[in-house]
Amino acid sequence: MAYSSKLKDLFIDDLFQAIILLENEEECYRFFEDICTISELKAIAQRLQVAKMLRDNRKYSDIAEETGASTATISRVKRSLNYGADGYNVILDRMDKIKQ
Repeated sequence: MAYSSKLKDLFIDDLFQAIILLENEEECYRFFEDICTISELKAIAQRLQVAKMLRDNRKYSDIAEETGASTATISRVKRSLNYGADGYNVILDRMDKIKQ
């Protein structure tokens, strides 16, 4: 059964298809530098770091200090980790496998 998202529409489908077509880190840098502002990309990267640190059971104060994320952002990411669509966990599990 396919995943059903509240976000699903044709524009987002096209965006995700474009992302899937990226073949390496350099292409990712080129594409995301064009499509996102620096602030948008840094915010997304920050959330991923927060998710990693939360999975490592790090304290909010340590996460905030190391990433610069607000406690509201940390809470939002934690909520997504625990009750979201499982996207963070899928990616973090795959990243963990690559490191091994």
